[in-house]
Amino acid sequence: MSTQTEQHAPQGREPLDVHDPRLSRFDIVTEGARRDDIEIVHYEEQVVPGSKAERRLTRTVAAMFLLTGLAATAFLVVYIWWPWEYEPGRGGDKWYTPLLGLTLGVALLGVGFGILTWGKKLLPKEVSIQDRHDGPGSSEDRKITGETMLYLADEMGVRRRPLLGVSLVAGLLPVGAVAAAPLIGGLISNPHKNNQMFTTGFAPAEGKKIRLVREDGRPIRPADVSAGGQLTVFPGIEHGVSNKHADSPTLLIHLRETDAEKSRQANSRVGHGDYMWGNYAAYSKICTHAGCPASLYEQQTNRLLCPCHQSQFLITDNARPVFGPASRRLPQLPIEVDEEGFFVAKSDYTETVGPDFWERP
Repeated sequence: MSTQTEQHAPQGREPLDVHDPRLSRFDIVTEGARRDDIEIVHYEEQVVPGSKAERRLTRTVAAMFLLTGLAATAFLVVYIWWPWEYEPGRGGDKWYTPLLGLTLGVALLGVGFGILTWGKKLLPKEVSIQDRHDGPGSSEDRKITGETMLYLADEMGVRRRPLLGVSLVAGLLPVGAVAAAPLIGGLISNPHKNNQMFTTGFAPAEGKKIRLVREDGRPIRPADVSAGGQLTVFPGIEHGVSNKHADSPTLLIHLRETDAEKSRQANSRVGHGDYMWGNYAAYSKICTHAGCPASLYEQQTNRLLCPCHQSQFLITDNARPVFGPASRRLPQLPIEVDEEGFFVAKSDYTETVGPDFWERP
């Protein structure tokens, strides 16, 4: 009966002993190729080892990888420390997003061109033809496979060109940090510290009720919203119109008399009998499905629509979801008018704003 070695040996020649210490790694790789009926029809070095051309290409690839590292590091600096917050009257910093795009783009281009140049200019050219074989491998096959993998590492020239290895690590580590920063950043802050996930910008500060204001910070009177109309409002506090209080945007709605009566009856059934002021009601704009802004209000049907996944909430029934994937009502903000005639929040939201999550009490 034939052995595994005899089955793999080409006709007309004896197989080499791959455990022979006199064989080089390339000899073992070549023997493995022959046993698998692989014919290497072309093989050549693209640059002479130790030549000026090799050193020049090595420096070029290393520079690309180091550029990647610098750009990725710059991305992290901008992402974490750049003052990006929106401020009323000034807006957000106009350079924040462009700088993120520029630095990330340069980082990805650097690593891409570095790998392409390494593969196209430094790695040897090889053309091989192989017939596929089925069946288990022998110990010699495993030896050949291991040596082949090590030989591939030799061909990449990392040992002979240590600058490439160092620059590759220096370039890719910051890129990995770029991918991890948004994920790790979200785990650094304890969501339960200071009741962070259950408090919005409408929470009374030092016993003082918070006014409802426009985007430009102006407070709102009842006469500012016509019957059947609506207005997006924010907490009248410092940075109330910013990402710092992204959970606070609220829709102030002036219901018609008959619709307001229906809404008051629905509120009473869920314990929100005093949440409205006259015919005015205020509901969170943050959709309870995925957090999109539910801001499309249909006056005739009293439905509030979320444009992302088409959830619909019936305002006259305490913003109950009546269509789409949302499964929970929009939280209602208790409101009243202060002694100066401006809308204020009687308290913060009494329900958690935003999408459902497994820790919701």
